Amino acid sequence: MTETLSPPHVLSPATGEAPKKLKRSIGVVGGTLLTLSCVTPASTLFVVVPDLFSSLGTYTALTIAIGSLLCIGVAFCYSELGTLIPSAGGEYAMVSTLAGRLAGWLVFVLSLLVVMIVPPVIAMGTADYLAPLVHIPAPVAGGGVMLLATLAGLLDLRANAWITGIFLVLEVVAAAVVAVLGFSHSERGASSLVHGTVAADGGTHSTVTAMMVVSGLAIALFITQGFSTAVYLSEELEHPRRNVARTVLATLVISTAVILVPVVAITLGASDLSALTSGDISGMVTAWSNSAVGTFVSLCVALAIVNAGIVMVIQNSRVLFASARDKAWPEPVNRGLSRLGRFGSPWVATLLVGVPGAALCFVNLDTLYGVTGVSVTGMYLLVAVAALLSRRGRHRETAAWRMPLWPAVPVVLIAVLAYILTQQETRYLLWTGGITAVATLYWAFYLRPRRETRWLVSIPEDEQA
Repeated sequence: MTETLSPPHVLSPATGEAPKKLKRSIGVVGGTLLTLSCVTPASTLFVVVPDLFSSLGTYTALTIAIGSLLCIGVAFCYSELGTLIPSAGGEYAMVSTLAGRLAGWLVFVLSLLVVMIVPPVIAMGTADYLAPLVHIPAPVAGGGVMLLATLAGLLDLRANAWITGIFLVLEVVAAAVVAVLGFSHSERGASSLVHGTVAADGGTHSTVTAMMVVSGLAIALFITQGFSTAVYLSEELEHPRRNVARTVLATLVISTAVILVPVVAITLGASDLSALTSGDISGMVTAWSNSAVGTFVSLCVALAIVNAGIVMVIQNSRVLFASARDKAWPEPVNRGLSRLGRFGSPWVATLLVGVPGAALCFVNLDTLYGVTGVSVTGMYLLVAVAALLSRRGRHRETAAWRMPLWPAVPVVLIAVLAYILTQQETRYLLWTGGITAVATLYWAFYLRPRRETRWLVSIPEDEQA
């Protein structure tokens, strides 16, 4: 076997210190609340979707629908792999175990890009929705949200599940208000959803091509990406063999509905194509109702973004915690990242996610979007490869949730995701590829020569129950 496909080491009391374990404290309801909050349906609707409206116009709903269909296959892969390898390491633990240590390291790098970039991307949207009360520059507002989320992330996970659950109700209410108003002020028929047009300069409009839709799928995949949080939380979910799959699939269905229904309503209800292409959802809500309703929706969205930041910091700190536990770094770094605070949360890892996230709020937003889209697509592709290998050897008989239509689902996903990658802008591919190349050098010159003591992917023993 090559190094790429060699199985990971699993730490155990016999080979050294037993790996630290996170506390099991949440069930399906708590896990679903946290996972839905990480998808952040309303904040995604109000912060990310306007970017699609500006480039895809009336084809935005269709693009999100296609992306959601692809995500069903991705969710099947996550559900099966998450119950086979229920670890806080998420994608990298699954891929390392099934496709080899180098593949696992590369998916860890891609997931780290995603978990570091997505929170500030969402957080910067706060400024637009606080505008009815106070005007704050987007980077400053985003940085403030990231720091607040970091403080909340240091608390007990069960407490955070209820905090984020309350915020989640508010954001779903905001999305529902937008949907009702949009449908009740329809300006065009449902046929417009399958005739792609977008506003152009001079009051004209242009046709949205199929290739533009394919290119937009990277962002569409990003829109519902948060369902993977259930896998990151699998080490803290009760009865992970059963509850991981339930949480992943339920979250995808609910979040798709919460996002897609308002997008359809906005497409039908926008006063004209220019208004739709502008993506000014708050302005449309005010035009459909009054300023008081517009302010209410804006404040709900601002709270939803804070909610998103809290959950993303929680999720992302678990990734760093697991990487330290699995000896990905020099020993002083590993010791620091694996420290647990009085509430059972990895406090050093939480700080290292939140504080740099605040700094990223001052980076160009288009670059953050582009790199995230490429990283999410590449990460899903590697997860699909691992799913294709999930029924070999000892894993064939392991008790786990099994996806339908295997191996067709991962094979189709691999082909489609690879094609989507080829349609992304070269600069974003170069940025992501360059970071991945540097990570590969770290693997070649530090991790691989120390393969007996570094990058030892661990699955706590009681996870197998």
